[in-house]
Amino acid sequence: MNTREIREKKKDLKLSKRQRQLIVGLLLGDGHLETQNGGRTYRLKVEHGSAQREYLEWLAKEFQEWLVTGWYEKHREKLVYGFTTVSHPAFRFYGAQFYQNGKKRIPPLIKKLMSPLSLAIWFLDDGSAKSSKHRSLVIHSLGYIRKDLELTQEALRHFGIETSLHKQRNNSLRLYVPYEGARIIANFVQPILNDVPLFAYKVENIKPKK
Repeated sequence: MNTREIREKKKDLKLSKRQRQLIVGLLLGDGHLETQNGGRTYRLKVEHGSAQREYLEWLAKEFQEWLVTGWYEKHREKLVYGFTTVSHPAFRFYGAQFYQNGKKRIPPLIKKLMSPLSLAIWFLDDGSAKSSKHRSLVIHSLGYIRKDLELTQEALRHFGIETSLHKQRNNSLRLYVPYEGARIIANFVQPILNDVPLFAYKVENIKPKK
């Protein structure tokens, strides 16, 4: 696809509600926004290791009309799969919310931005069972400061999910989700697991909340 075709393609692009919710979850987790013009436009970039190829392909389909060349694979120290969207002003709002001085943060508006789908994506990116013997979950929220995570805790209470912050050996913080909240997250995740079963192990000890 040449430059003119890309310009024409961009004219008709508009983020759906579902894609907006996916973006919030991806930016809380492993996704990134990149700008090459001082924030006038951004592009979404997502990469995962070979073990998560099924998940990457599912995400790429969710943003299919935003991709020029589909998903790609790279051979670095390990095999990586990823995709990059076209640069577009539609991502500008999320760039302003999730980045401050070039560093990713949790937005002050996270309570309004967070949806069940957003939380499910964040958990699939950065979450896990506390251990194979526990019926609780953790979100490895490394890199976020306490103030940001406290905003997130308030957003999660909106869904009836109570959490606590656990300090790690390197002084980073992670979100701990006891069983009752873990059941809610398992409910949010289940529709994605129907399409991407490779992540079922993350909630295998959790009985979804009826």
